[in-house]
Amino acid sequence: MDTAILDEAPVLNGMIGDSTPMRDVYQLTRRAADSQATVLLLGETGTGKELFAKAIHELSSRATGPFIRVNCGALSESLLESELFGHVKGAFTSAIDNRTGRFEAAHGGTIFLDEINSVSYTLQVKLLRVLQEQEFERVGDTKTIHVDCRIVAATNRDLAELVDEEKFREDLYYRLNVVPIYLPPLRDRGDDIPALVDFFLHKYAEENERAVPRIDAKALRMLQMYSWPGNVRELENYIERAIVLATGDVITEDLLPPHVLGKAPVRWGRSVPKDLPSICKDLVTHGLAENHGRENVHAEVMALVEKELILQVLRQCHGVQTKTATQLGINRNTLHKKIDEYGLQDESR
Repeated sequence: MDTAILDEAPVLNGMIGDSTPMRDVYQLTRRAADSQATVLLLGETGTGKELFAKAIHELSSRATGPFIRVNCGALSESLLESELFGHVKGAFTSAIDNRTGRFEAAHGGTIFLDEINSVSYTLQVKLLRVLQEQEFERVGDTKTIHVDCRIVAATNRDLAELVDEEKFREDLYYRLNVVPIYLPPLRDRGDDIPALVDFFLHKYAEENERAVPRIDAKALRMLQMYSWPGNVRELENYIERAIVLATGDVITEDLLPPHVLGKAPVRWGRSVPKDLPSICKDLVTHGLAENHGRENVHAEVMALVEKELILQVLRQCHGVQTKTATQLGINRNTLHKKIDEYGLQDESR
């Protein structure tokens, strides 16, 4: 396939967005698809990793073969092993018959391993063998099965960081990271929001048998200013919500969730420690006293306040990060970074 032809048409079929970051991704996706190389899709939750995995398959020489998706984060280690490699009758209590695994099902096509970072260290050894030798055994069997399938993997975590933490095998990481493709978060591609909004307006107006409304300029501006921790998936949910709630032919800002407009989100059971205002006041006073005459005082004091707030809510949530992130109204990945930044690992689990 001529590379020049690939570069002339940057937007992939079915994809929405023509911003510079996305044009780069489209181009790299085409080039990766025109090969047999293993591809690693990197990006936050909701950035469309499965869409790009399908695009790679459909643009490849394997397009007529099967496309098999496996969510590695949705199954326990034992279930995932059986799901990927299959099992023979009697391999375990509930194995009442032979079962073909996903790798066998993907023969001649592509297997998409989503949330590859969730695979246990033990199971990673078996995955490495498939990548290297294209062979494996079903659970409970000794017969070696050979397959011909391309692997596209995806992760919302930094695998190199997991390697450093000895949670992910370094050899497997290098086998997967042949052609890495980073999918930018929605906050870095604000120019694509109008086109995405228009697409979702048409989609959900049709589903709900309503006339397609237009979006108010101020409402669109608020959407472009929002940070989108849930990325495109979050935007899609809010447009569907607005379609359902709208009584006229215009989507106005009052139909958007409060936090998109910069207001505090309404959360059941959400509370801030009663003594936090006094704690913040003490921190500000202490910070100003300690940092008198220094530059960046404001930033340092705000960091102290932020650290104390996260610490208080972590303790209130008994160290559960998912619950803490919900209480704080922030993305879990953001919380994870803040915990590392402020050295609060002992308070989380």
